[in-house]
Amino acid sequence: MFLLSSRRKMASRQMCCISFGLLMLITLASGAAPRKPVDVPFGRNYVPSWAFDHIKYFNGGSEIQLYLDKYTGTGFQSKGSYLFGHFSMHVKMVAGDSAGTVTAFYLSSQNSEHDEIDFEFLGNRSGQPYILQTNVYTGGKGDREQRIYLWFDPTQNYHTYSILWNLYQIVFLVDDVPIRVFKNSKELGVKFPFNQPMKLYSSLWNADDWATRGGLEKTDWSKAPFVASYKGFHIDGCEASVQAKFCDTQGKRWWDQKEFQDLDSYQWNRLRWVRNKYTIYNYCNDRTRYPAAPPECKRDGDI
Repeated sequence: MFLLSSRRKMASRQMCCISFGLLMLITLASGAAPRKPVDVPFGRNYVPSWAFDHIKYFNGGSEIQLYLDKYTGTGFQSKGSYLFGHFSMHVKMVAGDSAGTVTAFYLSSQNSEHDEIDFEFLGNRSGQPYILQTNVYTGGKGDREQRIYLWFDPTQNYHTYSILWNLYQIVFLVDDVPIRVFKNSKELGVKFPFNQPMKLYSSLWNADDWATRGGLEKTDWSKAPFVASYKGFHIDGCEASVQAKFCDTQGKRWWDQKEFQDLDSYQWNRLRWVRNKYTIYNYCNDRTRYPAAPPECKRDGDI
């Protein structure tokens, strides 16, 4: 039905109730400390990837807008490729009648059996809620969609969408609230992204064959151009060449430390809140597509 698609160690585990965003402000006892996300110009980390004339720049490049019309959408990508880290973007989604449009923010490797970590925001008819779809590809296999309604209107203000990726887990966060965890389940025979550097991408494009109500709602081009706004182009990752198989800083960066190998109790509670109140689809529970739940769904992360 739904095919496609955070130099001193923690003084105390009492800090478990602090979100990933606040943990970025805390110093650790050894190793590199988390860097507080700062607003940096688009051009420091990113370049346009297609339809350059559909990207507009504001405030010295600290803010950009992507435009979609009946001729084309547009997108951009990171200059570097990364193997693990913390990546975030402040985005204000297409307002009004955005049915048929998709605004995407994701990491992807370049090989045919590629790894990919996706945020996809599916447009709506005016008055209906946006749907946020997440997906994880490992070794070229995806079909791990989850969909939620957001608890705010993402078109009115900027909100922060983040990915924490290390050897232990992939965490999707919205305004520092975990909305999904994909745990490393290699002991269950499930591939996990660990040796293919990935670039970051974002795009605004037309997908009215599937994006809104399974393709029933088509893009109304009389409402074009559709505009998505971006700022806060934060990257804190291990940069590697496309040919690199391993990052030589594994185990030394803040995201590898114990505090980031699992969610704390507060974060698990927030994740359950999202699951209970806002989740509208989870591939782990889809017995039409998966008569037997996929192996990773047996873990506490993807249930």
